[in-house]
Amino acid sequence: MDPHILLSLIVFLPAAGALALMLPVFPKDKPELVKLVSLFITIAVFLLTAWMAFGGGGAGKFDKGVAEMQDAFSLPWIPSFNIYYLMGLDGISFTLVLLTSFLSVLAMGASWPINKHVKAYCILYLLLETGMLGVFMALDFFLFYVFWEVMLLPMYFLIGVWGGPRREYAAIKFFLYTLLGSVLMLIAILMLYFNSDLRVLAQVSDLLPENEVKAVAWEQLHLSADATEAVQQAGAEPIHTFNILALAKMGQHTELFDGAMLFGKSLQWWAFVLLFIGFAIKVPIVPVHTWLPDAHVEAPTPISMILAGVLLKMGGYGIIRICYPICPDAGYDLAYVVTFIGVLSMLYGAFAALAQKDFKRLVAYSSVSHMGYVMLGIGVWSAVAGTNYNPEYWQLGMNGAMFQMIAHGISSAGMFFMVGVIYDRVHHRNLDEFGGLFAKSPVYSGLAFGIFFAGLGLPGLCGFIGEVFVTLSVWNYSHALAVISAATVILTAGYILWTLQRVYLGPEYKGPHGDHITPINGRELAIAVPLLAFAIWFGVYPRAVLDYMTPSVNREVNELAVWTRDVKEPRLLRQEEMQQAQQSADEMTLGMVR
Repeated sequence: MDPHILLSLIVFLPAAGALALMLPVFPKDKPELVKLVSLFITIAVFLLTAWMAFGGGGAGKFDKGVAEMQDAFSLPWIPSFNIYYLMGLDGISFTLVLLTSFLSVLAMGASWPINKHVKAYCILYLLLETGMLGVFMALDFFLFYVFWEVMLLPMYFLIGVWGGPRREYAAIKFFLYTLLGSVLMLIAILMLYFNSDLRVLAQVSDLLPENEVKAVAWEQLHLSADATEAVQQAGAEPIHTFNILALAKMGQHTELFDGAMLFGKSLQWWAFVLLFIGFAIKVPIVPVHTWLPDAHVEAPTPISMILAGVLLKMGGYGIIRICYPICPDAGYDLAYVVTFIGVLSMLYGAFAALAQKDFKRLVAYSSVSHMGYVMLGIGVWSAVAGTNYNPEYWQLGMNGAMFQMIAHGISSAGMFFMVGVIYDRVHHRNLDEFGGLFAKSPVYSGLAFGIFFAGLGLPGLCGFIGEVFVTLSVWNYSHALAVISAATVILTAGYILWTLQRVYLGPEYKGPHGDHITPINGRELAIAVPLLAFAIWFGVYPRAVLDYMTPSVNREVNELAVWTRDVKEPRLLRQEEMQQAQQSADEMTLGMVR
């Protein structure tokens, strides 16, 4: 199958399904039919992505041994502004696409208890899936931003209409936080676009035979034929681009984004800050995390699964895909800030979880803590002169961050689902009123133990691999941060084990509706069992994930290590020499005056 057909089908099949559900063929008084059609669509999308991963070869199959972008294509969309329908996949994005399509099926299955405005719910849910998948596949910055915004409105309504008692407050808070991040992101996009120039990039590429420096492989940028032809003609006007791959090469191999702005910092430095804040809100990290607990507590169970399992990963993906490759200058300068924020989020989220009495809010704060590992692993810029620019530890941290996103997507979705299973029966989440559930529902309790242990980071389960990788990578960067990150595991074990004790192993159940606590049903088993199975599989055989992502992650880290060696540190050395020369001149002038 042609890549542009296959990728477009994966992204837009849910949106097409949403449009189909609007037709009178699917009346409002047949909610079961609407749910079944929506479930069928999510299964079809998952099967397409699984075929790419495990298919028998040929066009459209993802090759897990290739680091470069695969199945990429570029079609004109708004060519007058150099905006293209440009999509593609590499190991960083493909693993997240698989996670998204998998969790979308399970969350749709978890949507069966939804009884209010079922048709509208399913339409918004499918539109949300299109937005999430598009974010991970888009390689044009404008297209990326469109998909990012497409995701916002469905989530707002899914929380605001089908949520809990304070759903309007939680939905508005989610909307405002995300909108703030979107505005900052848009400013950074425009800054980069209007300072980009494909003509300058061509001077350091293999496009022009006369170039002495050929650091950029032009074909790997996947630019359109029109853009390439315009570059070869080399007119007087700059040729701007939204191409994320081209912008990354400009940030690393040209001085287009190095112009001084506020406080003497470069354009790419400030673009990094704006983009980082926008993506950090989505991760989320302290102190821009406060929308998350409210959104999780008020959102219905399937939306909490999607929110924790996929939407939070969009922030980490944006930092890896966009912030560091395009704006490495600030990534280097702010490495300690990023790693400190990661450790702060880990500690704050763990302590906050320990203090919670609401079952769902506890799981929400655990997400803040676990995503702190992602920030820590990303920020460990250890490929510097002191390590002879050895990228191995940073590769370990970045791969650990990516693995942690996948593992947390599995475990957090599972934990929220397990909370939802018991909430659907007793309609409360007060931890002090639970107890003795193991005796009443042993199968449900056993599954919950396995999934919560995966979130704890128990060896043999998925949560262990990413946390260990990140902690090991930090040791070569900062012993103090490594010790703190390792010690956070103790806090995580504290709130997880205490929760399991209070809910499942404690004394008799003391809350309302105790007679409604029934064994887990077949539909719930069909959702919980795959989550636990993947948590075990990824913990026992992490190569199932690492073989896909590692080549692309290592390639990005290697490129940034080379940039550090050839561009950043020589520049810092020149600046230091100039400052010393200026200081000596000032001292001589002062001596002459005296």
